Amino acid sequence: MRAVVQRVTRASVTVAGEVIGRIDEPGLVALVGVTHDDGPAQAELIARKISELRILRDEQSALDAGAPVLVVSQFTLYADTRKGRRPTWNAAAPRPVAEPRVEAVVAALRERGHRVETGVFGADMAVELVNDGPVTILLEA
Repeated sequence: MRAVVQRVTRASVTVAGEVIGRIDEPGLVALVGVTHDDGPAQAELIARKISELRILRDEQSALDAGAPVLVVSQFTLYADTRKGRRPTWNAAAPRPVAEPRVEAVVAALRERGHRVETGVFGADMAVELVNDGPVTILLEA
């Protein structure tokens, strides 16, 4: 499992012209990708890392600051670009594997007390954010 985590001052995700997830205060955006052999342990580990990563102002974690998190599924994090000009997606898990794992990350973050907003799995989404810093971190489990 991979997550690209960005510190933001605000962020939103829109599907079919409707804003379906929004954070209007400093927090994190987590783009989450799942590979074939990811299981509950990887989902829990990524959620813990997102929650406890000390990348907010004054070296606080999202958990310390009570910061919201916008989670968006992103299979393209598993693109293979080593050959040619067209990425392959073979390492990305199919929906029946990936969707429950992304949902498990969301659930684990909520269990830690975070307000979590989400995108829609598999939808064509427009993600808008103001990257604060900029701070962008790649996490792997």
